[in-house]
Amino acid sequence: MARPELVQIPPQPLERYRELLGEDFPRYQAVAEAARERFAGRAIWHVNSTGKGGGVAEILHSLLPYVRGAGVDTRWAVLREDPEFFTVTKRLHNRLHEDPGDGGPLGEEQRALYEATLRSSAARMSRLVQRGDTIYLHDPQTAGLVPAMRELGAKTIWRCHVGVDRPGELARGGWEFLRPYVEAADACVFSRREYVWEGLDPARIWLMAPSIDAFAPKNQELDEATVAAILGEIGLFDGRPAAAPGFVRGDGTPGRVERAGELLQDEKLPAEARLVAQVSRWDRLKDPRGLLDCFAEHVEDADVHLALVGPVSWAVADDPEGAVVHGDVAEGWRRLPAEVRRRVHLVSLPMDDLDENAAMVNAIQRRAETIVQKSVAEGFGLTVAEAMWKAKPVVASRLGGIQDQIVDGESGVLVDDPCDLAAFGAAIRGLLADAERAREIGAAARQRVKDRFLAIGRLTEYVELVGSLVDGDSRG
Repeated sequence: MARPELVQIPPQPLERYRELLGEDFPRYQAVAEAARERFAGRAIWHVNSTGKGGGVAEILHSLLPYVRGAGVDTRWAVLREDPEFFTVTKRLHNRLHEDPGDGGPLGEEQRALYEATLRSSAARMSRLVQRGDTIYLHDPQTAGLVPAMRELGAKTIWRCHVGVDRPGELARGGWEFLRPYVEAADACVFSRREYVWEGLDPARIWLMAPSIDAFAPKNQELDEATVAAILGEIGLFDGRPAAAPGFVRGDGTPGRVERAGELLQDEKLPAEARLVAQVSRWDRLKDPRGLLDCFAEHVEDADVHLALVGPVSWAVADDPEGAVVHGDVAEGWRRLPAEVRRRVHLVSLPMDDLDENAAMVNAIQRRAETIVQKSVAEGFGLTVAEAMWKAKPVVASRLGGIQDQIVDGESGVLVDDPCDLAAFGAAIRGLLADAERAREIGAAARQRVKDRFLAIGRLTEYVELVGSLVDGDSRG
């Protein structure tokens, strides 16, 4: 019986943040020292459905190296399941967003498949998890592991990264499917208060916003020459650089961008072009097709180009809809008038090397003048924080965790109706036409991320939550 895949977590020293945080740094240093003593002899497990692609993997790659660097035994396991299982969990994911997804059922047959799959995973995890460990289970794919992990004597935390501001019948249907497992958890963590399910024990609820790592390959500083070289290597710019452009890997060692992307474009991005970009999975809820239509209908300047950027559609194991969505966007691109199509680039980035992929995203975001997140549903939207950290003005839907990140008109621009193409087009054109306003918004955006959404800022909350369970706090 094969074990779950274990993701390597290279430890990172908190010292990286000393200069950035200034006088606030000693407070986090003290938290780390206390955690090392408090959790000695215990492992803290994180379990999710993929080690690459998507927001959960991004969050774990950002946070866990610093927990491990603090001397806490933190481990990460990824479930390896059949496609049929991920079809059911994608259905749950969509329902929690109040979206019908593929419209398929969530009845007894699906529950039987879900439970049988996770019984097998629980048996494999039982070889790894010991009594007294804490296990942090992420999203619908892992909720069914809660009872079995408790039977092993582990403290269990279920972390829900998705939700909807105004739940309806679909979301509540997803809740009821998962409720028997979730109610057994010692603690439940949600990104926003609005996402907390009705009927859960308030004493077990924790709120914790996602975060990014300022020094990760996706967010580290890149100069203009490196940005241009990376875009050339991807295939978005004319000509490949003479030498592969470099970046710093997550473990601090040097890396190089050596792979090309899979691009659908009539021509390369001109050096003088102004770029608007959206980076996300190929997911209907991110609405890349809607942004394509918005750009075609409402952004007419001949020097403005659009890049829709995502992973190669087959590389994200727990998202069976990715290839279909990419195909739909590609078909929409082919139908565009030639003068519009030449200004649109569909960019699928390789996932063979996660750090290399992150450096590619970093370069595209830094090259863009404006970043868009035209989601029709959104748990949090880490790409928004990533763009804000790069001092980019972001135009995004006023929903989910996006509205926790952006203060409308100050650190970004929010559009009330995610389906209002004209409003999105007007917001994009407004930022492109007013360079000073765009610069001010970008500066405010970076400061807001520094104040609220950096990984080191989650360290105190993380230690408090796990500590409450380890110490037998009544809240947990």
